[in-house]
Parts: sequence; structure tokens; C-alpha cells
Amino acid sequence: AVVSTQSTGAAVHLTQSEVLIQRAWLVHWGLFVYFNHPQGRDKLIDDFLHQKTYLNAIQTMCPHILRYITTAVVISKRRRDGVKELIKVLQQESYKDPITEFVESLYVNFDFDEAQSKLKQCTTVIENDFFIVGCLDDFTENARLIISEIFCRIHQRIEIDMLADKLNMAPAEAEKWVVNMIRLAHLDAKIDSKNGYVVMGGTSTPIYQKLIDKTKDLHLKANSCCQKVDKKLALGI
Repeated sequence: AVVSTQSTGAAVHLTQSEVLIQRAWLVHWGLFVYFNHPQGRDKLIDDFLHQKTYLNAIQTMCPHILRYITTAVVISKRRRDGVKELIKVLQQESYKDPITEFVESLYVNFDFDEAQSKLKQCTTVIENDFFIVGCLDDFTENARLIISEIFCRIHQRIEIDMLADKLNMAPAEAEKWVVNMIRLAHLDAKIDSKNGYVVMGGTSTPIYQKLIDKTKDLHLKANSCCQKVDKKLALGI
């Protein structure tokens, strides 16, 4: 492969394996920036999950970076933009840790008991990880939100006491949590406080959300195509 540097315009000859190594180093150094910048987590998802060149480098050279991609997806407000792609990647990989297993237990296995167990393990992992130790509160808050949202989406009626047990909360605290979750997730649901139930209505996806989901990656794909054309032009192909 031939890589052209922008600073000097000189062509540097690198093998494919050397390119992968350089990208892997860039991914690791990038963690210092992505987890210390207000928009860094969303940018990490765009660069490492949606950009195939970096995702290929991660899968080939450093699959443990999936821990950080998964953490970013869980705590991102744009979670829906990344979770489907993340699940595809996690199911292809042999690398596992409590954070990746927490996501798989919810979105693949729908095993809430396992998810609850993995969430406790996630706390220990995050507390001992230099890059994401500052994300512990955000991760725990959003992980609970994901558990309750998915649980509500696959049940028509849920006992608040049961949901409180899943979230490791007192029933009164869980009820307040569910009210907030319904508001944030735009769920069609109501609270029956008298009988202690959450009653779900219809949960069909709005048309505008379907359109957003279908077109959200177009700018990334267009950017990828432009980069490939630029490389071919630089090589005189």
C-alpha cells in the first residue's frame, strides 16, 4: 500500500499489516481524547464503529477496544444509531468482557437476570479501567434505562415490584424511574399506581424515526467513497 502524507506530499510505502498496526496505535491513543471530550463518546462511535477501516483494524489487531465502543454506545444519547451495528460486531467476535456481555444479554438473549448480574460486574470493571472510570455513573444510569426500556417493550403489563428487583431499587424509587424512562424513551405507557403496574400501549415506530434509521449512515458511506476515490487518484489509477 502507498500512503501519501498531507504535510509533505511524500509517498510512504507501507504494507497492509503496517497500515493495520498504525491504525491500531491511533485507536489506542485516541482513547485519551475520546473519553475526555464532551462530544468524544459520540465521535468514538462514528470513527471506530461506523468507519470500516478502523473497525477492521480493531477486529484484527485489538478486539479489546470493543469494551470502549460498547461503553460509548451505552452512555450515548444517540444509542439507537449504534446499537444495531454494535450487536452485529459483538456476535462476530470471540472477545468478551462483562460490558460487552451485558449488551448481548439484553439485545440478543433478552435475559434480564444475566443482565443484572453482568451490570454488577461492569461496575468492578469500570472502576478499574483508566479510560472509563469517569463514566461509571453515566454507564449505570443508562444501563438501568436500557434494562427497563427493553423490559417494558416486550411486556404488556409489568409489576413495579418486579421491575424494581431487576433494577436493584426500592419500589417507590423504581416507580419514579419508570415515569422518567417513559418520558425519555417516548413509550406509550401509563402507571397504575393503585395496583402497582406499568401498562403498555402500542409501541410502533414513527415514520420519521424509520426514515432517520434508514438514512443515518449515508454521510459516512459517502465519506468512505470519497476517501477511496482520493486514494485511487493519488495512485494514478
